[in-house]
Amino acid sequence: MSEMEKSDLIQQQQGHRLSEDSESDDEMVESVARQPAANVADGHGIKRPNDDDSDDDDDAGQTPAKEPRDNNATVVASHYNKLEERGLYERSKSRIFYMRNFNNWIKSILINRYLDRIKDKAALGTPLRVMDMCCGKGGDLLKWIKGNITHLICTDIAEVSVEQCEARYNNINQKNDQGGKPFTAEFFAADATLQRLREKYRDPSIDLHLVSCQFAFHYCFESLKQAEFMLKNAAECLKEGGYFIGTIPDANEIMKRQRAAGGDSFGNDVYKISFLCDTEKPPLFGAKYNFQLDGVVDCPEFLVHFPTLVKLALKFGLRLVEKKRFDEFYEESVSSGRGLLEKMQALETFPGFSRDDRERQQNREEYRHAQQYLDRKDGRHTKVGTLSKSEWEASTLYMFFAFQKMKKSWDKEGKPVYS
Repeated sequence: MSEMEKSDLIQQQQGHRLSEDSESDDEMVESVARQPAANVADGHGIKRPNDDDSDDDDDAGQTPAKEPRDNNATVVASHYNKLEERGLYERSKSRIFYMRNFNNWIKSILINRYLDRIKDKAALGTPLRVMDMCCGKGGDLLKWIKGNITHLICTDIAEVSVEQCEARYNNINQKNDQGGKPFTAEFFAADATLQRLREKYRDPSIDLHLVSCQFAFHYCFESLKQAEFMLKNAAECLKEGGYFIGTIPDANEIMKRQRAAGGDSFGNDVYKISFLCDTEKPPLFGAKYNFQLDGVVDCPEFLVHFPTLVKLALKFGLRLVEKKRFDEFYEESVSSGRGLLEKMQALETFPGFSRDDRERQQNREEYRHAQQYLDRKDGRHTKVGTLSKSEWEASTLYMFFAFQKMKKSWDKEGKPVYS
């Protein structure tokens, strides 16, 4: 990218989403944002089997670091290194239990979609190699097992998280009745915004089919240099036709809510965002805010100006093929993914089965949308799956993206050209 192009990027300003999609009353219930309401049979709620995906996504998102100038890399890594492992029972009592499961369901659908696309094009028996960039404690390991991949590279800035990820992988192998490893794997700690990951691979010449970065990529938008470095790490070893997928906060949605709130802080009893930058003209890079989620995460994050991301990605041969907000993706995927939605307990049954559930649901404002949905059904359904209003508002802060690696050739000056 030329210096003039970089200057152009710096001068651009934050965009705004101007339109909202229509919604189907059969699948969605209205609140401040679109709200899910999964129809279930009379007298029954969301299934509650022993869920082998229940350990997935214990992390709200792992983080690449910032540049050493403010030592934030140390702050972020320390934050995630100090997060303690929690058991399933403790997680089930969390205020955001269903929201986490819902986000985890989104990730599962996303990962499965792109693994399937890769497999559809690959010859039978082709080894499938994946990098989980910003892997955290290994919340997606079971997804990779179910995806029948061949080799996995796990990397994260937080060394303790990587150690926990490797331990989880080894534990899965020990429980494998067939005695073999579901896939080979390698683990290392690194700052993906400052260090070349390829140099740490066991085989630096490896071709990857998929790179996944879940709830973490936005940290690199502290600076142009960091964003470019992380994109290079994502793209460098991708095969032509391979995919880079990820989930990030939706900057347009965040700015929309900030302006509606009329101040630099806003949120609800689940999340809170407090801006630390000029919200009238937020910069393309370094648009900083503090994000708190149910007291679990309280770290500085950065807005991702998506048109800038698309432009930067092209420099590394990555072409945008898809992006959607979580509410849009839910609406699109709920019919085909309903079984997994129930298995992963991604929606809360309303009215609840237990006394604790019913007492929590006495907060009428949080569940008004669900009650209205049942009222419109005139007794045809007595229970429905949903998220609380606050959880839905927190979850719909996010979006996903998918980029595809383009074919590379070389111009007369020896520079790469992508098509």
